[in-house]
Order: sequence, then C-alpha cells, then structure tokens
Amino acid sequence: MSVGVLLGFIAYGSYAFGDALIKSFGDSMSVFEIAFFVTLFSFVPALVVKPRGERWRESWRLRHPVLTQLRGILGICSMILVTIAFTTIPLAETYALVFLTPILVTILSVFILRESMTPMRWALLAIGFAGVMLVVRPGFRELEIGHFAAIGAAVAASFGAIILKRISANERRVSLLGVLLVYAMVFNGIAMLPTFQMPTLHQFGIFLLIGIFGGTGQLVMIAATRRAAANQIAPTQYSQIFWAILLGGIFYQEYPDTIAIIGLIIVVVAGIGTPGVEAARSILGARLARFGRNKLPDENEDN
Repeated sequence: MSVGVLLGFIAYGSYAFGDALIKSFGDSMSVFEIAFFVTLFSFVPALVVKPRGERWRESWRLRHPVLTQLRGILGICSMILVTIAFTTIPLAETYALVFLTPILVTILSVFILRESMTPMRWALLAIGFAGVMLVVRPGFRELEIGHFAAIGAAVAASFGAIILKRISANERRVSLLGVLLVYAMVFNGIAMLPTFQMPTLHQFGIFLLIGIFGGTGQLVMIAATRRAAANQIAPTQYSQIFWAILLGGIFYQEYPDTIAIIGLIIVVVAGIGTPGVEAARSILGARLARFGRNKLPDENEDN
C-alpha cells in the first residue's frame, strides 16, 4: 500500500469522526446553527492551508463569477442537507446515500460535459445504485426527512463537482474557498437567528473537535494527493462505511441489518470498481476544493 493511499484512509477516518460528532447534536439546536459553527471552526485549517501567492482580498476577483457563486450556493445546500441527514438518520445510511454523488457526477458528465461511457461503467453504476436501494429499501419501510436530505445533498454536491471541473483549472483557489466559506457563514448566520441559543461550553468543545478532525483530514488529504493519483485515493472514502457502522454502533446504538450490510458491501465494491479518474475526482472534489488545491493529480501520475 502506497503512502498516499494510507494517508487517504487516515483522512477519511478523521472526516468520519467529525461527522459522528455532528450527529451528536441531534435536535438540540437548528441545523443552521450547527452548520454556522462548524464552518466557523473550519476557518482555522482553511487559513493554515491557504495557497501561497494568493491573497484573501483576491477571493472576489472571480474569473467565472456566475459559476463560482452558483457553486457556493450549491455548497450551502449540500452542507445544510447533509447536516439534516447526519442528525436524523443512521450514519451508515447517510453515507450510502451521499455515495450516490460519484454515480450522479458520472451521469452528469455524459449529458453536460459530453464525456464517453463504456457499458461496463454503466453496469457498475447500476450495481452501486442497487446497493444503495438495498440499504434504504424505499417502499418497504418509511423514509424519514433525513433520507431525502441526504439524496438532496448528493444531487447538490454532484452539480457542484461538475461546476468545479469546469472552473478549477483557472479560478483562484482562494476564490473557490472564500466564496464557499463566506456564503456559508452569512446564510447560516442569518438563518439561525430566529431560533438561536448560545451553545454550552460542552457544545463549543464538540465544535472545536469537529474543526480539528476536519482540519486534520484536509491537511492529510492534501498530503495524500501529493503522493498518489486521485483514482488511487478516492476508493479510500468507502472506508467511511466501516467507521459509520463502528461509531454508529458504539455511540448511537445503530446496527444495520443483514440486507443493509449486503447493500453497503455492494456500494463499496461497485464504487471501487468504477473505472476512470473523473469519477474518482468527483469524490475528492467537495473536500479538496475548499482547502487549497485546484487540480488533482492525473490518472497516470506516479506514486
């Protein structure tokens, strides 16, 4: 196993712990307040990894103003919806639905970016979708708002990834980061006011830990992309399924049944088997675009 792949596992493990902490808030405060403070505490790692040679005051000198700001809006939507999902449904089910993102990005790439698709790739996407359906089982159980929120988050993230692919080659990285963070702070800051309640010291501690886990994940992921190609690192995200089952069971008494576990295995196998660096990049895009890299390694890049 290459160092880059190992770092990918570590990074996604760190993200999973942060996501599990978000779940701990439950309905104790509004999702807007949770998203506001998570964004606020994410500012520190963002400052640490800001690209050299770029200044924050240049964030709004956009080369693609419409698309960059549209990506910021989609980022807010994805953030709010995934927070709803994390706080209302089991971790494993949230991840299974969010893992629809690479499937949707691949499909959108065909229709929007006119990329080609092989029959084998279509088959793997269909198998992955079938795995998600086994986890959620619509029609055989009552779906909660969190399930629909997770699907919405995947859709928003997918369109955001397509936009990122169009603009990342020549848009400033501080713009990709700054627009998203400012939009998130302003929107959530306003939306949380009607139901705002000052977090306790314990809750501030949790937000700090979320920021630490998120920041650590970002730094480790950037180090990983410097040592391995994107299509080698991207499958490590599926290790979050393991963490979801483990953390969900230990802290939230969430235990997937046999059918759900089979579905999760299918999702992982289909995801890992999906060929092509573009699908891999779609998985990494939402994480990396916020913190300091605007171009991922090429598929043939050496380890």
